[in-house]
Amino acid sequence: MLGLLASALVATNVLGEAAIPADATAAEMVASCRTMIPADVELSGRIVLRNRRGTVKAEHSYRLARKGGATTLAVDGVTREKPADAGASIMGTDVTWSDLTLDYLWWDDVSFDAERESETVHGQVCSAIVMKRGDRLVRVWVDRKTGAMMQAEEMSGGKPLRRLWGTRIKKFGDRWAPNVLEVETVGSGHRTKITVEDLK
Repeated sequence: MLGLLASALVATNVLGEAAIPADATAAEMVASCRTMIPADVELSGRIVLRNRRGTVKAEHSYRLARKGGATTLAVDGVTREKPADAGASIMGTDVTWSDLTLDYLWWDDVSFDAERESETVHGQVCSAIVMKRGDRLVRVWVDRKTGAMMQAEEMSGGKPLRRLWGTRIKKFGDRWAPNVLEVETVGSGHRTKITVEDLK
């Protein structure tokens, strides 16, 4: 989520200017996404699990802080360590450690997904990039104009397992950022909304 807080949803709507060259490699595009993650930031809000009818099944408060490259997360006031499986669900929601920290943007094995090239997300033409580490595989859509991440999905057995995308933006001080994100576990009948209520 830290990456999305300075992501294509913001850059596309506010800056409107190119951030990466047209011939950028997959690794260069991912590096562009990383530069949009603030080195020092603190944010807080709510994680809300809902069923397909929109009924709230669980709600948790969270506080996420990044300082000097180190990330700390507290859910319902309890600090959580990075789990051995960063793709595991947090508190039974659709949200994982990887969703909140976008740790896959630092994986070394990255390549373009030629079959998904030039797909659009929120009206922006994107490059699809696949990142791998061990048996984990994540595909992200990066805005070709701004070089910022628009959407992500974790794959399993060649099919999407979970999807993450932003739905709303807000200005926090002098910084525009998505303040509503959605994470859906495909076929589960539920999804989780992440709201950002405070960002500094």
